[in-house]
Amino acid sequence: MRVLLTGGTGFVGHYVLNELISKGYHVRALLRRGGAPEGFERKEIEIVRGDINDPLEKFMEDIDGIIHLVGIIKETPSENVTFEALHTSATQNVVKAAKASGVKSLVFVSANGAALNGETKYQTSKWAAEEAVRNSGLPHWCILRPGLIFGDPGIEREEFCTVVTKTLIRPFPILPIFGDGNYQLQPVHVAEVAQATVEALTLSSVNQKTITVVGRDRFPYKSILDIMTLSLKLKPKPKINLPLSLVRTGMRFAGKMLPITPDQFAMLIAGNVGDASEFYDQFEVTERSFCTENLSYLRHRT
Repeated sequence: MRVLLTGGTGFVGHYVLNELISKGYHVRALLRRGGAPEGFERKEIEIVRGDINDPLEKFMEDIDGIIHLVGIIKETPSENVTFEALHTSATQNVVKAAKASGVKSLVFVSANGAALNGETKYQTSKWAAEEAVRNSGLPHWCILRPGLIFGDPGIEREEFCTVVTKTLIRPFPILPIFGDGNYQLQPVHVAEVAQATVEALTLSSVNQKTITVVGRDRFPYKSILDIMTLSLKLKPKPKINLPLSLVRTGMRFAGKMLPITPDQFAMLIAGNVGDASEFYDQFEVTERSFCTENLSYLRHRT
């Protein structure tokens, strides 16, 4: 099976690429510019160059399925890096080209919390992208909605746990907590996300389904910090609770200087959970719990 992969150079994309190769797929990877990144030198990978919002039909010749991973967590409007451009318009463009090219299968990796009336532009842009897939008329499509994803990002990439460890846990003797820190998260390992993404290409039982992708266990945010701290072989640190009103004021006046955007702040304190049963019932993934052993990569990545 020949698969077009978008977003293959990212954190999740790196794992999806390796999963595709291990399962014997031929991968056509759409990259924007520059040389072949690490891991893309293999004979099973065909590199093509283009922008995700350019006409894509020429890249879909002889393609059986598409895995669409392109996404951002932070906007840079001056460079046209916006949620509208990279989530909504990009996905609409992929769907349009897939239909015109007769592609049979499309897997779109969205985000938990995507909603028509979401609190953030991130959430509403992901919803609009999902709608393009749901209304595509393609023979086989599946939308996956991961929550908080963790796992070794490698040397040149970052994920939630490495960012928090670098910017918060290591430098601060006392950890500032937004509000009470009891908002819930359900971390899922990136390898599980990658396995499910590749399975969704051909698994008939997930056709035309939107599936929440979260781990089985829920943790309050403050416990997430403790587990990450313990993975560094450090004792959990004392914490100070910051009133949410104070944090919101700080966001307005010093937003660009902070390691978290207002959208990310809003989504964090809202929690990120869901029903994990359909995910684990549908996909044959190797479960990896959110624990110090599976976070050991933080010791050498931060």
